[in-house]
Amino acid sequence: MAIVWPARGCVRTPRALFTGARRWLWQEFRDPDAANREALRRGQTRVSRQLWHLGNKIMEADAFVRANPARDIREVHPELVFLRLNGGTPLPRKKSEEGDALRRKLLKRSGFREIDRWLTETRIGTGAKRDDVLDASAVALAAHQPSGCVPEGPQPLDAHDLPMQIWF
Repeated sequence: MAIVWPARGCVRTPRALFTGARRWLWQEFRDPDAANREALRRGQTRVSRQLWHLGNKIMEADAFVRANPARDIREVHPELVFLRLNGGTPLPRKKSEEGDALRRKLLKRSGFREIDRWLTETRIGTGAKRDDVLDASAVALAAHQPSGCVPEGPQPLDAHDLPMQIWF
């Protein structure tokens, strides 16, 4: 479960990278309000409702990564991928028309020729939003062609000796 703070300095809107998962949130709490009170007591940031509701899946992925230490499994953040694809220039908000158009353009330039079709006919009935499809495409690109990570240099490790880096 990687850290987000070094990545925040890379994007125009640091809130684009919400505070990452912390194992103790779901190990110790079943209620997000109680978890947030404890986070504040510990001097940490609160967890968003969006992140809270991803908790079961995050913990499932975390258990898989810990059970398979020999596999090369990396954390990726799509906003950092888009920042790389845009030559380091921050992008407009992803839900804006301009941000959506620029992300599509960058993905097309990177080989995602069918992105417009995926955003229309393919995603119908899936529940996936436009920005989810764009983000998933960016993550796939980073998995295929990673360019770097934050923090750079030696991998900081968590309490389970898992690397705490975000790739892009």
